[in-house]
Amino acid sequence: MNLQAIDHVALSVRDVQRSAQWYIDVLGFERQHDEIWGDYPLFVGKNDAAIALFPIRKKEDSGPVPAATRVLHFAFRTDRKNFLTAQKELKTRGIEFEFQDHKISHSIYFYDPDQHEIEITTYEL
Repeated sequence: MNLQAIDHVALSVRDVQRSAQWYIDVLGFERQHDEIWGDYPLFVGKNDAAIALFPIRKKEDSGPVPAATRVLHFAFRTDRKNFLTAQKELKTRGIEFEFQDHKISHSIYFYDPDQHEIEITTYEL
């Protein structure tokens, strides 16, 4: 196997439209694949990063995995300049984040409206 990158992350959210707008406003994503899928799933993304947004399913419809199962976090990689820009943008929007020095990279962590943890990381120290 020679994997290149994460194609997309699929998230269950309480309000698909609200979450899509949040990713568009905060991360600069754009709607994708509307002409094929419309709002199910609602895809947002930019460059090589994308998120598929699904409405939370009822527990009985969730199959073998309980509906409460969640992603721990997902990370987007960027260069140093855009890492600093992201921090300024989050501050401007009043979105709290946590900075972590991982020795090989620097990361900030913050949450979307459904409390999915998002990481933005740079390897340019």
